[in-house]
Parts: sequence; C-alpha cells; structure tokens
Amino acid sequence: MGAENGELESARVARMLRDDIVLGRRLPGSRLVERDIAAELNVSRLPVREAIRSLVGEGIVTTRPRSWATVRRFTRKDIEDLAEVRLTVETLLFVYAAQRHDAEGLQTLLELLEREERAAIAGEVHEAMAMAEKFHEYMTVLAGNEMFMELGAVFVTRLRWLFGRHEDLMAEAVEHRALYEAIQARDVELVRELVTRHLELGALTALERFGVAGA
Repeated sequence: MGAENGELESARVARMLRDDIVLGRRLPGSRLVERDIAAELNVSRLPVREAIRSLVGEGIVTTRPRSWATVRRFTRKDIEDLAEVRLTVETLLFVYAAQRHDAEGLQTLLELLEREERAAIAGEVHEAMAMAEKFHEYMTVLAGNEMFMELGAVFVTRLRWLFGRHEDLMAEAVEHRALYEAIQARDVELVRELVTRHLELGALTALERFGVAGA
C-alpha cells in the first residue's frame, strides 16, 4: 500500500508540474529544485524526484549531472523536427479517420468540437484548448489503429506544450469545424489539404511563441 501511495503521489506531482510547464507557469530554462517543489506541494522529496524523472522521459525537462533539473529550452531545430513528425503522423491519422470512421465515432468527435466551440465563444481558454487537444487525439480512435496510440503517447506532452496553445480560440475552432465536415464527408483530399495547412500554421505559431521564429 505504501508503494502504491508513493506512485500515486509522484503521479500527482508530475501532473501538477506538467500542467505548470504546458500552461506557461514554469518557463523554459527555469529550475526545478526538489526541496523547493517539495515544500511548495507539501510532499517529501522522493515523489518530486520521481516526477521530475518522468517529465525527463516525456521530453519537457532536462537534467545534468550534479546540477538542477530545468524546464527544457526548445531550439528552432527541435520545434521543426517535431512539427515534421507531427505533420507526417497526424496527416495519416486524419486521412484514416475520414476513411474509417463510423457513426458513433463521428458523433463523439462532433461533441468534442461543440464543447470546444462553446468554450471558445465563452472565452474559457483552458477548456477550449483541452477540447482542441482531444479533437486531435480522437483521430487515433477513428483511425482504428492501436499502434498510432502507442506512437502518440511518446510525443503527447511535447505536442501539447509546443502546439496546444492558441491565441485565437475561435479561429482554431473554425478550422476544426472545417476538418470535421471534411471527415464526415469522407473527402480525403480536402482533409489532407486542410490538416496540412492547419498543422503548418501551428508550427509557425510555436516558433513565434518560443522566440525562435527568426533563428
């Protein structure tokens, strides 16, 4: 039971630190000092250490021997490399979603889209971004290939951090509405065109937000 509680505690700490990083509360380059985080969250240092190790594995924290862990700084090359992988994988996912979806899956996708739209209209930033992420993630379900789910799990935190924040929530929702309608119509060529433009714009936004657009 003690080990199980420790695992739950480290998972909770990892979730809190992950959200802090993804939502911009801990900036690239900032230190993650075990004793400070333990005091802040009122936990021992062990779950903090395990949480940091988990985030290193997710690619958003870096460590050096005999030094502090820090929130990862992404270079222009880092972002471009991940954007290239994202474009390749997600384009396939959207295409397969258009070809393979069933009525139940399409209805779930519509519900996610409508929640995103309502949140965007209401200015509920975190809810709108969360639903936008789920819209993308649900393509793995519609595509019906479990290997895509495993592959996505490797990159999901970095994708969320780099490409999951949007300045114009309504513009994002409008693009998702167009993608939904193309998927519904099983219009593969239109899906391919829309998702390519959508993801390329996301990459440009990420480069600007991390301050490496002109690097």
